[in-house]
Amino acid sequence: MTIIFAHRGASRQCPENTLSAYERAVKLGAGGIEIDVQLSKDGIPVVIHDRTLKRTTSGKGIVTETNYADLKKLDAGSWFSPKFQQECIPSLEEVLTFASDYPDLWLNIELKYYRENDEQLAKTAIPIIKKFRSDKNTLISSFEHERLLEVHKLWSKVETAPLYKGNLHEPWHYAKKLKAKAIHPHFKSIHASLIKTVQAHGINVRPYTINEEKWLRQFLEWEVDGLMTDVPDLALNIMHNKQISQQKKSWWKNVWSMITK
Repeated sequence: MTIIFAHRGASRQCPENTLSAYERAVKLGAGGIEIDVQLSKDGIPVVIHDRTLKRTTSGKGIVTETNYADLKKLDAGSWFSPKFQQECIPSLEEVLTFASDYPDLWLNIELKYYRENDEQLAKTAIPIIKKFRSDKNTLISSFEHERLLEVHKLWSKVETAPLYKGNLHEPWHYAKKLKAKAIHPHFKSIHASLIKTVQAHGINVRPYTINEEKWLRQFLEWEVDGLMTDVPDLALNIMHNKQISQQKKSWWKNVWSMITK
């Protein structure tokens, strides 16, 4: 069954990458959440997507050039709605603590390499993640593909996935070179036959970021292993209705079989 990942939490209903967004995603029934991790200036893993603070906080400047204590003072919710003015940038450890209350929840942790020659992000983040998480429902993804090999040196059993846009020749071979067990392509970079081929080689497929109903229906029909969406409620509703439809078809098939015996 396809796992629905709430992209940066329920980011259409709450400010992205905040505890409110993750809590809302869980209440909606999402099977997983996707978070973005980078380091503060003083080396604390924090959860925020952009390189700069301007779009989603009350601050200015670059995340990796700002100390953790100063990041925690910023308002990370009012840009979305005044009712979220108490939201702050969560640390990775705070998000992991939240997720520990939901042992079946999948976590897709994207490592954001905004700082040149950043050798510390994986070295700092992975030990913290291992402290809280099982490798059975934890994913590490990144657009910096070679960095995934660093992750495997620190945690050999965890599932990793390269994020990418555009076409990738024989992505199952590429994934295996990276010791990755999954690929996370842009949803327009993959199609039904390629999905089946990749899966047949033992590689999971989880496209991003799918928000339109027609595409959600299509990828659920193609039975991808997971998908990233800003609208997990819509995706879950489509999945639920699809399951009901299949159950009805199965029931009528059984009834017809009994009648025609």
